[in-house]
Amino acid sequence: MTHEHLPTLHHWFARTAAEHPCAPALEIGDTRLSYAGLAHLSEHLAARLLRLCGGESPRRVGLLTGRTAVAYAGYLAVQRLGATVVPLGPAFPVARNTVVATAATLDAILTDGTCDHAEQLPAPLLTVTGDTLADLTTSPPPPLPACTAAPDDVAYLLFTSGSTGTPKGVPVRHRNICAYLAHAVPHHDTGPGDRVSQTFDLTFDPSVLDLYTAWGTGATLVAANRGDLLRPVRFATGRALTHWNSVPSVISLAERLRALKPGSLPTLRHSVFCGEPLTLRQARAWAAAASHSTVENAYGPTELTVTCTTYRLPADPADWPSTANGTVPVGSLHPGLEGRLLDGELCVRGPQRFPGYLDPADDAGRFLAADGTAHDSSTELTDAHWYRTGDRVAPLTGPTPPDGPLVPGTLLVHVGRLDHQVQVHGYRVELSEVEEALRSLPGVRDAVVLALPTPDGSVELTAACTGRVEEEPRDALRRRLPPYMVPARVVPVPALPLNGNGKVDRRAVAELVGHGDRRSETRVSP
Repeated sequence: MTHEHLPTLHHWFARTAAEHPCAPALEIGDTRLSYAGLAHLSEHLAARLLRLCGGESPRRVGLLTGRTAVAYAGYLAVQRLGATVVPLGPAFPVARNTVVATAATLDAILTDGTCDHAEQLPAPLLTVTGDTLADLTTSPPPPLPACTAAPDDVAYLLFTSGSTGTPKGVPVRHRNICAYLAHAVPHHDTGPGDRVSQTFDLTFDPSVLDLYTAWGTGATLVAANRGDLLRPVRFATGRALTHWNSVPSVISLAERLRALKPGSLPTLRHSVFCGEPLTLRQARAWAAAASHSTVENAYGPTELTVTCTTYRLPADPADWPSTANGTVPVGSLHPGLEGRLLDGELCVRGPQRFPGYLDPADDAGRFLAADGTAHDSSTELTDAHWYRTGDRVAPLTGPTPPDGPLVPGTLLVHVGRLDHQVQVHGYRVELSEVEEALRSLPGVRDAVVLALPTPDGSVELTAACTGRVEEEPRDALRRRLPPYMVPARVVPVPALPLNGNGKVDRRAVAELVGHGDRRSETRVSP
């Protein structure tokens, strides 16, 4: 069976497990599981989920796990049942996970005991700890019904930051993710003996690429724990990784630790960065450290299934392109995808495009009709509609083309956003969602949140607010928002500066909070 004919995520793993049962499938900490062992555990968990749901296959299952073997066996268990995986964040506040669990109408939640509020969430709970999982290895799993997943079924449901203050559900069908994997997996050239990093949480969709780059070919998925993420070079060399995938800010972290030295990553053959802009300076530092590795920049919103463009830098840095903003090009669209421009905004359609948001109200303004005109949200979405990414792009060479279809193979450079959406350590953040959370706090009259550059080339969120705040604002925000959405600084100001049109002058606010008197601000460590 070729990659192009694999219809669901379950088939990707099942075929490999049948072909390479003794090969190592998962390594995390001291835990090592073969493909046969991981399949065994996933079927045990699938059977327990069935019992929890009264013998009926669940429709959507929340996965509330840390970086444990339960997380990965659980992911496969949900796929084995033909259900939809809905990753939740154990470090997210209970209010956030409750919103997601309610919107997703979960039939069950699988947790590993790493979350202190799992029992407060609105769905039946199955808790499996590491000790419990170890006990399952001694007995054969009970028989399961055949997997009923079909290409048009939803494989996973992710929630991204929403401009209205409420997370948006992004359903990704099996046919979307399998179309992506059909070209992405062969491109990474993995197989038995290769060792693939897993630096992303399951709430972040690049994790899916790592899972099936390994599990679709017989390679080993090597999951990083929190300590590993703080020492990326030590993790990569100590685990003899051959394939790397992370956000570019990991490069800056390694440089701050003075660990990214020429030749310090000798085992890597393939390196990919995504989730935030990759600068040419960062890429040069990584290429020098991983001298035997290709270096690629990938781009794509969750709505277009993991990534929709890729650019591989030439082997010789002397041949690298120069860009006006100092970032590595994002490259050309993946096979099967079509692009068009609308006032410089990239719009895309094709087999990777999601079917529309979980709440159809979120579709408004996000699509174009087949002819490039505005989509009438009262009419049904079809495969011919274009998704508006909100990202501005320009050709690497030559003038920016007029509105209309892009010439296939056009190499693109990301040049900014049309809105106030930013990437923070790879996570998509709508600044308006954080602003809304701040404004809801007692005593706060108004608030503006900015993404300001840091000396190492990454960004951090900084907020300015007016009013008399009744409690430490970040403590209050931690009860509502995931950690990556909580501003590093909250600066009280007497008033927000306005421009000539009476709107908040964000540049003036940036100057105010970036260079003003910091004695009265509140701050949190990263």
